[in-house]
Amino acid sequence: MSVEGLVEVVLPGKVEPEGLRIRHGDVPAPGPGQVLIQMEATGVSFAEQQMRRGRYYDQPAFPFVPGYDLVGTVLATGRDVEPALTGTRVAALVKVGGWASHVLVEAADVVPVPDGIDPAEAETLVVNGITAWQMLHRKARVQAGQTVLVHGATGGVGSVLVQLAHATGAKVIGTASSRHHETLRNQGVIPLDYRAPNLTAQIRALAPNGVDAVFDHVGGPGILDSWRLLAPGGTLVSYGSAATRDDEGSKQWPVLKLIARVSLWNALPNRRRAYFFNIWAGRSLSKTRFRTRLRADLTQVFTAHQRGDITAKIATRLPLTQTPKALRLAESGTVTGKIVLTP
Repeated sequence: MSVEGLVEVVLPGKVEPEGLRIRHGDVPAPGPGQVLIQMEATGVSFAEQQMRRGRYYDQPAFPFVPGYDLVGTVLATGRDVEPALTGTRVAALVKVGGWASHVLVEAADVVPVPDGIDPAEAETLVVNGITAWQMLHRKARVQAGQTVLVHGATGGVGSVLVQLAHATGAKVIGTASSRHHETLRNQGVIPLDYRAPNLTAQIRALAPNGVDAVFDHVGGPGILDSWRLLAPGGTLVSYGSAATRDDEGSKQWPVLKLIARVSLWNALPNRRRAYFFNIWAGRSLSKTRFRTRLRADLTQVFTAHQRGDITAKIATRLPLTQTPKALRLAESGTVTGKIVLTP
């Protein structure tokens, strides 16, 4: 594998997708405890859509290189890293920095990708797969025979959630635009139009006693309906504030409101539970525990893929130099699955 110069995509500030910049430089050398990864696939997630608007909760100061996750091959290892890692295909969750041809990552943060999985397919399962797995199994603890509601069922996380829930034996109701309903029906999902004025009534008709779990990435006023739709013993997992993507003002306030609402609900005497899911929760308290859990869960996701329980939903593949086009397409809301960037 050739080692050419570094190419990375820079977000200089609050710009339209076409305002992204391509920067060239020297390939960095790994420091102690690091590995140098040659990127084979990275992707566009909702986080980058928020970041370019300055709306992601804890994004770094501009300018920076976005890119929440990546898959690639280890080209070199730093001091105190097992040299045998060189040549290994790995996945990494990085939050920022993935939109680059070469990325430095702490060796303890990489997870081996099993042989036989295409890098682009593996990439769709990193942040989306870990998020879906942990929400379904660690938070909601969905069981066979239960009914779950997945908002944004054809999105990056939603499409994995749907498949993992089915593999568990759950019945799935999914909201999406009407143009995606046939796709959902083919997956065994009961599709509903998220814009329907009587959406709550439609869900009630399908689950008169309430649903056992709701996965809500939208936030905003609609989170109240998600809570009210729960059956006794049910769980709401809120994991985003898509409703406020285009708002002005504080980027922290929408998340803080969700966390406060979840805390209030859990303080009430009821048999329902609510969580605000943050994939990075606990990392500041124990990196070792966080890394162990992430490695275990992503390995489970890759295994589920190999079994055929979940398939990679790739909307399209575009070269890194066409990131503005990829971001614009992701923000259009017209695609199913994840947009993957390749070198």
